[in-house]
Amino acid sequence: MWILVVVIVIVVLLLLFLWGSYNGLVNARNQVKNAWAQIDVQLKRRYDLIPNLVETVKGYKNFERDTLEAVTKARTAAQTASTSGDVGARSAAEGELSGALSRLMVVVEKYPDLKANQNFLALQEELTSTENKISFSRQAYNDEVLQYNNKVQQFPATIVAGMFNFKKEQEFLQATTADVERQAPKVSF
Repeated sequence: MWILVVVIVIVVLLLLFLWGSYNGLVNARNQVKNAWAQIDVQLKRRYDLIPNLVETVKGYKNFERDTLEAVTKARTAAQTASTSGDVGARSAAEGELSGALSRLMVVVEKYPDLKANQNFLALQEELTSTENKISFSRQAYNDEVLQYNNKVQQFPATIVAGMFNFKKEQEFLQATTADVERQAPKVSF
């Protein structure tokens, strides 16, 4: 009789463990998906701002066409990469776009009339705000990926993850050399 009670208690505890582990893994996976969706929202916002920025800059004579073309090509490449589902490729394409936008802002410094244009200033402020939101969203995504990867890889949850075919590891978003040169900027007055 006691043996039956002990077996029932063990089975119930095992089922509770499986239930809790499975729900924790589902929650972590959904948090990663949500964090990725938040990045998508901000990137869509950036994609929508770029054509307005480019059109505003095009209105100024003698503006460097190569810079505008680089921004347009980088935007197209980033939008194409967004449909690939490959986190690394998308991160690299977004890094290229960030680099092209940075070069655009550096070139703008040569045009005082453009820098004083209210439309340009408003677009530049919106783009800066969006870039900050993208950066924050990437950080939040990496935090969620870390939590998910820890849950999936730690014992005994790794057994449950294997039983229910949870992906073993999600990919982190990483800065590329085009994204960040990892050097202090030079400032001169």
